[in-house]
Amino acid sequence: MPGTWGSLAALPLWWGLTLLGPWSYGLAFLVLLGVSVPAIRLAEEYLGRRDHPAIVVDEVLGMLIALAGLPGSWPGLAAGFVLFRLLDIWKPFPIKYMEKLPGGWGVVMDDLAAGALARGLLGMLLMFGGRG
Repeated sequence: MPGTWGSLAALPLWWGLTLLGPWSYGLAFLVLLGVSVPAIRLAEEYLGRRDHPAIVVDEVLGMLIALAGLPGSWPGLAAGFVLFRLLDIWKPFPIKYMEKLPGGWGVVMDDLAAGALARGLLGMLLMFGGRG
């Protein structure tokens, strides 16, 4: 359940970053990623467990990928949220493989992969079924 709350917490950040434009969105994402990987590694050491439920910044990063460039409609946001959560929980290949990476990378990369796959699926849904 913490992953769901972390994903929901990403929505105000996503909205704020979209107001800044695509370059600022991308830069903020890269800065957050750069800070998150070493922070996750330290948090895992402190908490004594790999991918501890208290670590949710990976869900925030995954949601930022899943919603990147998305027009801000409620149906589009809901679809992006649901697709990301389903993929993050289900972890089809290659998402499951990504979590085996060392350090904080494994925690982050499975969510980035889930976010990228969710964004691809969402893009197809929008292309064939609606406006977002």
